Amino acid sequence: MYCSVYSTDIRGIDIVSVTVEADISSGLPFFSVVGCAGGRVREAEERVRSAFRFLNITMPPKHITINLVPGDLRKDSTRFDLAIASAILQGLGLLPDGCLDNLMLLGELRLNGTVRRVNGVFPSVMKAKEMNCRACVIPADNLTEGSLVRGIPLIPVGSLQELIGFLKSGESPARGIVKNSELPDGGAAEASFTGGNPSAASPEDFRDIAGQQSVKRAAVIAAAGFHNLLLTGPPGAGKSMAARRIPSILPDMSREEQLEISRIYSIMGLLPDEGRLMQTRPFRAPHFTVTGPALCGGGRVPTPGEVTLAHRGVLFLDEIAEMSPLITNQLRMPLEERRVIVSRMDGSCCFPASFLLVAAMNPCPCGYFPDRTRCSCSLSDIQRYRRKLSHPILDRFDLQCYVPEISYEDLTSSGEQPLSSAEMKALVVRACGIQAERYADRSCLFNSELPAEDISRFCPTTEEGTRTLSAVFRHYRLSARGYHRLLRTARTIADLEGSECICENHISEAAAFRSIQEELLSC
Repeated sequence: MYCSVYSTDIRGIDIVSVTVEADISSGLPFFSVVGCAGGRVREAEERVRSAFRFLNITMPPKHITINLVPGDLRKDSTRFDLAIASAILQGLGLLPDGCLDNLMLLGELRLNGTVRRVNGVFPSVMKAKEMNCRACVIPADNLTEGSLVRGIPLIPVGSLQELIGFLKSGESPARGIVKNSELPDGGAAEASFTGGNPSAASPEDFRDIAGQQSVKRAAVIAAAGFHNLLLTGPPGAGKSMAARRIPSILPDMSREEQLEISRIYSIMGLLPDEGRLMQTRPFRAPHFTVTGPALCGGGRVPTPGEVTLAHRGVLFLDEIAEMSPLITNQLRMPLEERRVIVSRMDGSCCFPASFLLVAAMNPCPCGYFPDRTRCSCSLSDIQRYRRKLSHPILDRFDLQCYVPEISYEDLTSSGEQPLSSAEMKALVVRACGIQAERYADRSCLFNSELPAEDISRFCPTTEEGTRTLSAVFRHYRLSARGYHRLLRTARTIADLEGSECICENHISEAAAFRSIQEELLSC
């Protein structure tokens, strides 16, 4: 007897519809899974047999063939267990005809017949809704995540026995059929930049940082335009402290961004079990020993890396000079094209990677150069250390800020209170609102994403600004990329001041934040 049921598989960060077919016929007792099935899928035979035995269901000596359609797509996941078991049960005549029609099933079976949670339920339920499925069966532990999608009934099951009871009688399982239209809103924000989301509040505040006004100014500019930021300074000056507080001043996410990020985190199994979409922008801080595939994505079966997990958020690389140049140079494509393409023999996966890169490094191996009273590094050691960051990577940092040691007076002063994250965020939100209005008919959201062909249109300069820009270009011998990045940064500084045109002071400040590059490249 033949029967089929819908399921899904994960391909990169995309969800692919898979039809699980079962054919049960007379012949030598045999259980085979075809359709480009990996080892974890073929192991479903043992999990299904054990679950049936635990429920006192006898599997007759038949020839059982399971086919996963499409057959040219490699599948290696345990998410098909529930669909395979249901298809076999209907093929054996233990379930009513038609009970699996237009139904999508997801879930991994344990040996005792209970159903274990799987990754990617949120986008899978979205796929079921697109396919007009009448309902989606999901593990009970994934109910909160699946409930984020409106307009499709969910059937949460905790065991195979619960599913069999529902399919036989049509009555709701113990947890009931969840109609998403009746659930409260998942907390998604509207598609606009706002500044007062209590749920997005960060416990880390820029008010905790004494002094360091130039660092805070660089952080505001970086957050307002999503410009890459490099912090250089001695140990203990506050580089990491400042970097970890940048998410607290970023604008709140629009609904489209929340959906995009929640989809990625659901597929990776990292979506918080809070019953709502991702509310805060991602902040990823991998150790400097991170590998290339872990940073940019890869593996035999391509999976997203840290640059994708930081999409629409912050990627913080502490001690970037300690990373292998082979690793840091892999960031060139993501920083330029805002995506990563991982190619394998059976196809390619494209991962989004539009993130704000914040990096920190010491000026020398010991960290105290140019203070020769404490720095004992030789000139060759310093040059070798700094050359670990190639010029193309340094050129992609729009802002390069030196973080000096904090003075005793600044550290112990009880006078004027430092700027708080809320005050800095208000400046950022206002500038982001200007950008949203300016690029309403464009695909870009921030000034850093402005295409080179649109710079002349959206970055007009005054006469004094043009003369200053010409002098800066010649003095620093900027590349075409550096010139465009300088103008984008100046555009953000002008937005922070509410200026329509880029003036001389905007160009000068943007150039000042790039001048440290020349110091890093020469001793």
